[in-house]
Amino acid sequence: MKTRTEYDSIGSIEVDQTKYWGAQTQRSVENFPIGNEKIPDRLIRAFVMLKKSAAIVNHRLNKLTKQKEQAIVHACDTVLANDLIEHFPLHVWQTGSGTQTNMNVNEVLSYIGNQFLLENNQQPQLHPNDDLNQSQSSNDTFPTALHISAVLAIEEELLPALADIDLTLNKQVNKYQDLIKIGRTHLQDATPITFGQEISGWQHMIEKIQQMLTEDLVHLSELAIGGTAVGTGINAEPKFGEMVADQLTQLSNRPFRSAPNKFHALTSHDQIVRAHGTLKALAADLMKIANDIRWLASGPRTGLGEIDIPANEPGSSIMPGKINPTQAEALTMVAVQIMGNDATIGIAASQGNFELNVYKPVIAYNFLQSTQLLADGIRSFNERCLAGMKPIQKKMNQNVNESLMLVTALNPHIGYDNAAKIAKKAYQEAKTLKQAALELGLLTEAEFNEFVDPNKMIGHI
Repeated sequence: MKTRTEYDSIGSIEVDQTKYWGAQTQRSVENFPIGNEKIPDRLIRAFVMLKKSAAIVNHRLNKLTKQKEQAIVHACDTVLANDLIEHFPLHVWQTGSGTQTNMNVNEVLSYIGNQFLLENNQQPQLHPNDDLNQSQSSNDTFPTALHISAVLAIEEELLPALADIDLTLNKQVNKYQDLIKIGRTHLQDATPITFGQEISGWQHMIEKIQQMLTEDLVHLSELAIGGTAVGTGINAEPKFGEMVADQLTQLSNRPFRSAPNKFHALTSHDQIVRAHGTLKALAADLMKIANDIRWLASGPRTGLGEIDIPANEPGSSIMPGKINPTQAEALTMVAVQIMGNDATIGIAASQGNFELNVYKPVIAYNFLQSTQLLADGIRSFNERCLAGMKPIQKKMNQNVNESLMLVTALNPHIGYDNAAKIAKKAYQEAKTLKQAALELGLLTEAEFNEFVDPNKMIGHI
């Protein structure tokens, strides 16, 4: 491997000649060979958007020459337009402020920017600290990039996936609003509902999560930039943070704003904790929906067998013809991963000491993983399972007719205790509710037929 010599404040170090990074990135590569988890590409892209905005603002504030601004903007645009992830090799397990990731971005952009200057017959002069980090600190750039990446991940990936599954569920609510089936509580028979009503509960979960995420985006749109090292804004102009937020708003077409209190923005990640709490709530809802579907599809002959779901692949290597609810299983595994990520984020966010939280990379990694997993899991489940779900009406009708809980409709007419006598007699003697009621002399056949009608038991919701 051919190398070149790079320098930083510690001294010189050799770097692979084909890589764009510099000395500080190389030191991180060598000093933190921990695990396989890398800083997410989405976070890197957010950093690059931030660096582009900062360069434009620094030029306006006479902190950067036009020449340097153009070189940095070119470098940023190059990274945003191309797959250059190989030049961002750092692991999550590094300094807790994310300093090395900030410098990795600075060094790569400096390298590309200086190549641009050379190609235009100008002397390379971009410095990763003096120019790319002008008016900034890792302590405010990392949480800023975290919020930018979180907002973009939610808006570009998760909300569209939620909109798709919401549409599927809405169609099914309307399609099956009159299809009566038995309700269940405690995994036991309950009073009738319609299949559309059951699905409406799932649909409303998705609807509420969309509303909650929209609220979370308001808080995530606050940016720490301008706080620099400890929140005082040392080495930055007073308007720098506000101007960068405005520039990011123009660049992303999203309403970013400067955090009103930078001391809070550097040391607390409560906004991320809250937003990930919504992701955990979504995971809990998805777990419930997926479990309901695999229960309802269980069988096909010895389970509940009330719905049919798509057969996407063979279900067993030994049992021919077996089909499993694999999309539901995948989604529930995603859900438990998100719940684990939430615990990690909550603990990490609680560890802010004085003016800085130093668990930022693991918070960013887990948040962005959760968002991506949820978006991908929802899309796959919606397309390969939910959209093809069909009720088995014959089985639903059979279960309704055989349910003892239809007796609940008799409570207002003969009282709870007498209704319970009918249900117990029917169960113990393997008789219908009508047979038991007539033998006990509690109702006439006409009265029973009038009172025990599933169509009258499903409400009007």
